[in-house]
Amino acid sequence: MYTRQLFVKNGLFLAAVAGVFASCQQANQKNAAANNSSVQQPASGAVLKLAYVDIDSLEAHYDYFKEKKAALEKEKEQAQNEISARERQLQNELQVLQQKAPTMTQAEGEAAQMGLQKKAQQHEQNRQNLYAQLQTKEAQFNEDLQKRLDESVKKFNADNRYAFIFSYRSGATNILYKDEAYNVTTEVIKELNAAAKK
Repeated sequence: MYTRQLFVKNGLFLAAVAGVFASCQQANQKNAAANNSSVQQPASGAVLKLAYVDIDSLEAHYDYFKEKKAALEKEKEQAQNEISARERQLQNELQVLQQKAPTMTQAEGEAAQMGLQKKAQQHEQNRQNLYAQLQTKEAQFNEDLQKRLDESVKKFNADNRYAFIFSYRSGATNILYKDEAYNVTTEVIKELNAAAKK
């Protein structure tokens, strides 16, 4: 008798827990549905419009990019020439030291060798500083370019005709197929060039 009452009580308790659990699940589903309805959904039957910008074409026709890239390349070339000239100078000094070595005293040879090592260390430090400056300038250039591209794409798509505008670069993209009908590169380049002239 006692065992039967215990089973009945436990059964009622389990049924009550199951009922509470089921009502919580229904409330969660209703909340999730309400939250989903607050997220902007495309109209029934509407298709999200996608577009892309071909970065290779953009770089070839965006005047600001071409000018800044050329200036940066020129600066890199000048830095490399400066480094190469200094390395040739150090190499020449080493050859002169090697030629004079037989006629020098040990103290003179050691002093000349230490002086050359100091110059070589200074050159290496200058080389690293120069490359670090160039890397910083390149990073700033890329950041500026991305900012300009973002602003121009927003302006171009101010009417929200496209839900997404992707970037595409041949050989370096996750996009496996592109339809030329959705290529908005020319329009974005016009926007970029117009903004650069202001």
